[in-house]
Amino acid sequence: MKRSIVDYDPFLERYAPFLLALLIFLSFFFNIGSVALFDLDEGAFSEATREMLASGNYITTYLGGDLRFDKPILIYWLQAASVKLFGLNEFALRLPSALAATVWALLIYLFTKRVFDSKIALLATLFMVSSLQISVIAKAAIADALLNMWIAASMFSIMLYIRSEKKVWLYAAFGAIGFGMLTKGPVAVMIPVAVTLLYFALKRDIKSWLKAIFNPIGIAIFLAVALPWYILEYMDQGMKFIEGFFLKHNISRFETSFEGHSGSFFYYIPVLLVGLMPFTGVLLATLGRMKRWIEDETTLFLVLWFGFVFIFFSFSGTKLPHYVIYGYTPLFIIMALQFEKIKSPLWIVVPPALLMAVLIFLPEIANALLPSVKDPYAKALIEESGALFGWRYKMEIALLLAALAVAWRMIEGNLAKAAVTGAVTLLLVNGTILPTYAALVQQPIKEAALFAKKHRLDVVMWGINVPSFMVYSEKIVPRRAPKPGEIVLTKTTKLKEVASYQPIFKKYGIVLVRIDSIKKGKR
Repeated sequence: MKRSIVDYDPFLERYAPFLLALLIFLSFFFNIGSVALFDLDEGAFSEATREMLASGNYITTYLGGDLRFDKPILIYWLQAASVKLFGLNEFALRLPSALAATVWALLIYLFTKRVFDSKIALLATLFMVSSLQISVIAKAAIADALLNMWIAASMFSIMLYIRSEKKVWLYAAFGAIGFGMLTKGPVAVMIPVAVTLLYFALKRDIKSWLKAIFNPIGIAIFLAVALPWYILEYMDQGMKFIEGFFLKHNISRFETSFEGHSGSFFYYIPVLLVGLMPFTGVLLATLGRMKRWIEDETTLFLVLWFGFVFIFFSFSGTKLPHYVIYGYTPLFIIMALQFEKIKSPLWIVVPPALLMAVLIFLPEIANALLPSVKDPYAKALIEESGALFGWRYKMEIALLLAALAVAWRMIEGNLAKAAVTGAVTLLLVNGTILPTYAALVQQPIKEAALFAKKHRLDVVMWGINVPSFMVYSEKIVPRRAPKPGEIVLTKTTKLKEVASYQPIFKKYGIVLVRIDSIKKGKR
């Protein structure tokens, strides 16, 4: 269903590709190689890729020398290829995710422009590219940007098949699902199967659903893409693969809280509110018009897509913030469809302005809360972080807040205001917040690893799990209690268990020390 674009500024329409290219750069590529890898996930994926390259085993992944069945193989292959081209560094490890996120954004733009119009396409892509949670995972050296690209590709293909009944779109969907299965496993199959079942059930046309699902050519395409690696992995590891990947990392994640990642049924409500910054106000205004979301069969499909993901993972025993992102793509389009109904521009600017105001005074807020902080390591970080959150940090945020205010005074139209808001927020997140946070919690680990590498130290991790240390030191590091004479990487708070030690490296609560002796009863 095409919609009117009479209120669409021709200038924005002409330069929409350049605007999106700028936002994509700011969101997915800006500072991509200058921020240290984050633990645990980025460190774990990156170290598994490093060990793959070191061992030459491109079928089975290992982490710290132990089998790693968390995710299928595709992201590791892409990261390995990137490292081969650009070397072992943050840029190379993150590049596959950034490229996948770029394709994901282009898919949103092209599909929405085809089905709706240029204005809706620009808005939906703007919301996607500028959102806080998307910007963070889109350039992270993990599997989620790639998975969301395949989910978007499969679901858009399904919708185009439903609209046109052209088999080429059905086959494209099967292919995308196959690559999704190769990226993160059964979730890439579950979402399109469940959402299409709901859609055709509401249409009272289960026969068409069964015909599409059991299309022999489509199934053949899916199996040709996904099955070979699964067979090779089973041949290599046997039942350990079945138990580790399917039973532990898929079924168990839904049934129980896995690795301590639990939460209430309402867990994803605050995730949505924070994750969609700076457009939280647009989300709230859109939610206020929920009764008017479903205007045709396409919007019905979009609502079912978002609704299924949100409800399913709300019931899941294991909850992680990025799970709800699987349903963000349709939500961005729904928000774009409702955007022109928003009367006041305050819905656009107030949330990011409040965020900036809070961030300016974050050091003061943290220090005020210090007496109530129970984690000794977190206390140490707050106490030692003064230099990082000094005048330069405050000045950068203040200048961005001023720039946002000036731009809002100079430009007209909610769409243009939204574009400026998105750009300023991306500069804030990727130019100030992430680099500062990384300098506090990850740069010390990187520097300690490079120190250990330079001096050829054999290190043991004790009371800490930071796989990025292995990436930077280019060496497998065991995690266990140390013996006298060994060098350990740990937190300063762990040293209270040590009777005597020799300091080697210390920064922001992270230390390398040579252990002389450990207090009795602390092993």
